[in-house]
Amino acid sequence: MASFKDANPTLGFLTRKDADVMLPRPIRVKNKTPTPVQIIAEQILREARERQEAEIRPPKQKIIDPTELADYRLRKRKEFEDQIRRMRGNVRDWIKYAQWEESHKDFERARSVWERALEVDHRNPTLWHNYAEAEMKNKFINHARNVWDRAITLLPRVDQIWNKYIHMEDIIGNVAGARQIYERWMNWMPDQQGWLSFIKFELRYNKIERARAIFVVQCHSKVGAWIRYAKFEMKNGEVGRARNVYERAVEIMGDDEEVEQLFVAFAEFEERCKETDRARRIYKFALDHIPKQRVEDLYKKFVCLEKQYGDRQGIEDAIVGNRRFQYEDEVRKNPLNYDSWFDYIRLEESAGNKDRIREVYERAIANVPPVPEKRYWQRYICLWINYALYEELDAGDMERARDVYRECLQLIPHKKFSFAKIWLLAALLEIRLLNLEGARKILGTAIGKSPKDKIFKKYIEIELNLGNFKLQHLL
Repeated sequence: MASFKDANPTLGFLTRKDADVMLPRPIRVKNKTPTPVQIIAEQILREARERQEAEIRPPKQKIIDPTELADYRLRKRKEFEDQIRRMRGNVRDWIKYAQWEESHKDFERARSVWERALEVDHRNPTLWHNYAEAEMKNKFINHARNVWDRAITLLPRVDQIWNKYIHMEDIIGNVAGARQIYERWMNWMPDQQGWLSFIKFELRYNKIERARAIFVVQCHSKVGAWIRYAKFEMKNGEVGRARNVYERAVEIMGDDEEVEQLFVAFAEFEERCKETDRARRIYKFALDHIPKQRVEDLYKKFVCLEKQYGDRQGIEDAIVGNRRFQYEDEVRKNPLNYDSWFDYIRLEESAGNKDRIREVYERAIANVPPVPEKRYWQRYICLWINYALYEELDAGDMERARDVYRECLQLIPHKKFSFAKIWLLAALLEIRLLNLEGARKILGTAIGKSPKDKIFKKYIEIELNLGNFKLQHLL
């Protein structure tokens, strides 16, 4: 026998020589050509099934006397008890046990099983549901009520139990009892669907005032609930009430994230009532008070309204509003894109609203370039220049124009770079206002901070035109 050192682990710690003798040699296939008769897996399975012996089934038993029935029941109960003893927390086994007792019309034993199951897991809605369904199926209505009452007392937040209980009372015609259960449920302040089911219940029995009283309870003050309330009033022909509901909703839900849907519903309501002027005012009010990033659908509805009912001016205003929304989206995505700000400002200037124009200018100049390099500031300074020229030429507010120039000059980092044009425009404004000392002061400051040839030449030209030859020669 060879030593352990010569053993190969891959061969079961046998040596190569022992492996050649003791292990079977691989069989070599002499003929590799395909056989004329191919055997497939389906054929193998079919042959195995055909040769399978017939299954021996136990004989059918037929119970013919009470003794055999009692033995059978005892045996089945023992099986169920053994099963629940092994897996006490398995609800499915408890349900099968109780339903088996119920199928044998032994309702007392079935109730006993249900009660034992509830002692194990009384927080399980499935147990309560099956227990009550068993009582209802066998027409034990009072027992079922007792089960449902206990269930909603222990599990008041399970909506399914409340709905099943109400459905039972509704089926048997106990409308007052169903309403009382609904009122108990509403004391727990369920979700919006629970309140809507209560409203539908009252409407099914044509109790309009009761349904209206449920709507008034502001448990879930959401936009969708207010819209449903208004549509409910509109459906019942109460146009004034519906309008009042929308107006109250706008006052209460004005800051809600979904208020856009409320304004759209309100405007469509007025449009259906042939009150196009009211609808137009609602849209304009919404567009003025809702953030621009949330009014896309509102703009589309407004444009459609103007195209359908508006005049030329109204249609143009709607189109301007739509373009305004597009520009808002662009500057929100990239606030440093000054070309978009210029387009936005031109749009507002074409509309002619001074407050809007100033607002857009202020928002545009608030986006200061983050890098102190002149090439990044050139388009930005053009915003300031346009702003000042607008205040001077279009708005006619010279003081605001002066303030714009002053703020711009304070903002520029003159130690790194400066702009001669802004200095000269500020000085020329002072000259037009007949404030020569102010103009000289601005130009002197410009020479001190940014001594450029352009500033010197313009200063000399100004003094020459004023006839101040001494200061001209000094410059």
